[in-house]
Amino acid sequence: MSVRLAGALGALLAAFAAGAAELPRLALEPGSLTASGLSSGGYMAVQFQLSHARIVRGVGVFAAGPWDCARGSLTRALAECMDRADSAPDAGALVARARAAADAGEIDPLAPTRVYVFHGRRDATVAPAVTRALVEFYRAFVPAADLRYVEDVDAGHGMPTESAGGDCGASAPPYLNACHYDGAGEMLSFLYEERGAGASAGAGELLGFDQAPYDPSGSLAAEGFLYVPRACRAGPPCRLHVAFHGCAQGAEFVAERFVREAGYNRWADAHRLVVLYPQAKKSALFPMNPAGCWDWWGYTDAHYATRAGVEVAAVRRMVRALAGY
Repeated sequence: MSVRLAGALGALLAAFAAGAAELPRLALEPGSLTASGLSSGGYMAVQFQLSHARIVRGVGVFAAGPWDCARGSLTRALAECMDRADSAPDAGALVARARAAADAGEIDPLAPTRVYVFHGRRDATVAPAVTRALVEFYRAFVPAADLRYVEDVDAGHGMPTESAGGDCGASAPPYLNACHYDGAGEMLSFLYEERGAGASAGAGELLGFDQAPYDPSGSLAAEGFLYVPRACRAGPPCRLHVAFHGCAQGAEFVAERFVREAGYNRWADAHRLVVLYPQAKKSALFPMNPAGCWDWWGYTDAHYATRAGVEVAAVRRMVRALAGY
């Protein structure tokens, strides 16, 4: 089995070297899938987790709020779901909305999961009340021991890292904040309930892949990324994590800064973790998405927060191609 897996991965690497390839089928553990994201990617991670709660065992959210906070309105998204001090998301109403969506079969039934939420104390883009509403949302069906909320790091609006990126308190591209706080590592350790054997320098392979076969709507960028640790080239099955970038943080804006420096890859070997980095696409008109955000307010269609949403469905196809489930 190890020889066959190594041979298959060797063929995969050759295909990627020749140009963008489709995703490979890898040996991945059922029940090992988790997701996380920053800002619009955090909202997308929540949408993906709730849409597919039967297979997503945990979610990490950096600087984002509860499911369907915007309720199809860009005005609401930019106000109560971000930084308006006089209004905050109503977690109870959104839980009721999610239960109704589950009853209608639009998302999976609400079920206990592992949840990690981060809000930087110097984040002026997303108010603390927004992430606290997300915590309250998940408290409706997640045991307290399975939910961690971190709000004591002096971070701006960005992914907190040990040393990559700009000033810890910044809220500027590439939205990586050198805070001496390993956000990806802390989050992954909590979601998988283990510290891992120690972070590596990210010695696996970062590969580009063609997103078009999984995205019939054309909503996503042409190329996504996949990180495959050395430990996942052969041997026992590995796990899978989906990492969603934030607005103005996809490869169209910051090249490969997020997929290389956000901190996931250095922990992937320790957790035997394949990391999928799907990429959203910027658009000036039809839809208006100049910052290349993930759809968390309805620029694609009215189903954006459910499993029928075109971006949720596209990432689900990627997972199915990789894992077979």
